[in-house]
Amino acid sequence: MNTTVMDSVGEIEDEIQPRSYWRWTKQDFFPEESFQNWSTYQSALSQTFTRFKDRAASRSEDADEIEELRKQSENEMKRCLSWWDLTWFGFGSVIGAGIFVLTGQEAHEHAGPAIILSYVASGISAMLSVFCYTEFAVEIPVAGGSFAYIRVELGDFAAFITAGNIILGSIAGGAAVARAWTSYFTTLLNLHPNSLRIHTNLADGFNLLDPIAVAVLVITSIIAISSTRRTSYFNWIASAINMMVILFVIVAGFAHADSSNLTPFMPHGAKGIFVAAAIVYFAYGGFDNIATMAEETKNPSKDIPLGLLGSMSIITVIYCLMALSLSMMQKYTDIDPNAAYSVAFQSVGMKWAKYLVALGALKGMTTVLLVGAIGQARYATHIARVHMIPPWFALVHPKTGTPINATLLIRLASACIAFFSSLDVLASLLSVSSLLISMMMAVALLVRRYYVRGITPRTNLLKLTFFLLVIILSSIGTSAYWGLNPNGWLGYTITVPLWFLATLAISVLLPQERTPKVWGVPLVPWFPSLSIVINLFLMGSLGAQAFIRFGICTVVMLMYYILFGLHATYDMARQPKKVVSSKISEEDVEKARS
Repeated sequence: MNTTVMDSVGEIEDEIQPRSYWRWTKQDFFPEESFQNWSTYQSALSQTFTRFKDRAASRSEDADEIEELRKQSENEMKRCLSWWDLTWFGFGSVIGAGIFVLTGQEAHEHAGPAIILSYVASGISAMLSVFCYTEFAVEIPVAGGSFAYIRVELGDFAAFITAGNIILGSIAGGAAVARAWTSYFTTLLNLHPNSLRIHTNLADGFNLLDPIAVAVLVITSIIAISSTRRTSYFNWIASAINMMVILFVIVAGFAHADSSNLTPFMPHGAKGIFVAAAIVYFAYGGFDNIATMAEETKNPSKDIPLGLLGSMSIITVIYCLMALSLSMMQKYTDIDPNAAYSVAFQSVGMKWAKYLVALGALKGMTTVLLVGAIGQARYATHIARVHMIPPWFALVHPKTGTPINATLLIRLASACIAFFSSLDVLASLLSVSSLLISMMMAVALLVRRYYVRGITPRTNLLKLTFFLLVIILSSIGTSAYWGLNPNGWLGYTITVPLWFLATLAISVLLPQERTPKVWGVPLVPWFPSLSIVINLFLMGSLGAQAFIRFGICTVVMLMYYILFGLHATYDMARQPKKVVSSKISEEDVEKARS
């Protein structure tokens, strides 16, 4: 009895005296029962198959994601963002290395002047994904973004695949933008793009070491962890300057346009357009960061749709205009793949303009890194809340209201990759990861609309599962046939009707079980189904090397899941719900739901 009383007193003291943020004990990293000693770990490994079956079938609840898991961070994030902040965060997060670097790279190597069509194709795919993200972010306003949404609708294992790709994309994306920052910085100094990199005898693609990229990642991370509000102010200023540079690029580009540069328009045919579209999809990456800021948004149900849909609509138009202006200024064979816009202006006699473009590009890439540091860390924070990575990374600092540990995890890894890897190695890998997550988000949205536990009849669940499998497999078939026979048509007479009929069957034969409370994706199931086929088609347009790298990363992820993530999440799911030291109030929970 005395021991019980003492334990209770100890728990009360922990509540009265919150633990220090800076702590490093084993319990902070591995608190789960499976990792207490070698014996418990061996016991956990012996139950791997049973535990996998349990976790693969488990799904989270909206309330758990919104309320219970936030307690794992011990301190709340500060609600300080409006729709205006989110709109500018959208500009800052998306417009950067993609448009300034990948446009020239892909126009030169794959699409030619038809790069504008590549941006249209990837833009349609991105906007369909934005619709899905917006509905989820309004319904489940948490820092976990797509990870949380997929965990609720598709289950724990699907969420782990998402988490692995989010972390992979965050690390590779940050590294890619930091490498591009160095290229434009050297252009601003009137030097060769690789002149400030250290040349080594390592394998091609990994032989140019980039210490400047590492420094930029460190500096932007320090700003991001200091304060979300302060970061928003900085982003406003930098993004406004960048938008003025973009306006200059578009106007000046068309002023020096030569329509003869658009011939031949499709030098590598339709295949070149879609190969480029799959790569430049990376240029639209970052919009999902807006969804991760839901916990810091004053009114998620109003602010997120305005900020996310508004910024992405404008960005899509801007990208198409910028791609067209570049293609009309300079012949695609003469475009510099490393600093396309700067060199293009130099070629039309505006040598001074290349410095303005380089400065604007640097500011754009700086905001991408800055906003990325915020969004990527919030992904990692929520992933840590469910113990898929050590819960130490879920902690929010009591003074700054930011997840410092999670920021360090992503950015230190990005810095290591950026030091060694070139942009083309990173971009294709990132595109596979981004497209896969977007496809899974569309599937999750269809599941959310047509299946509710305890309400949907089993026969309807089986029908939905079957129709979704037909949509996915027919989309894979379309993509595979395109890759094997770009000039053929017979295969499409099978795959396209199958996709259409399966989508039509969902629309006609299955009732929608859930209606969005505030904002919902229009034309369900057609828009989500179209998102699935476009994302898979673009994935199939990528080269084999990208999938080999992605496959290697996936094997590493699965090994990690079997050895650690599975057992940590299994123990986490079975521990009794308890109140931990937290500053999250009931009023905040109600705000999150509003």
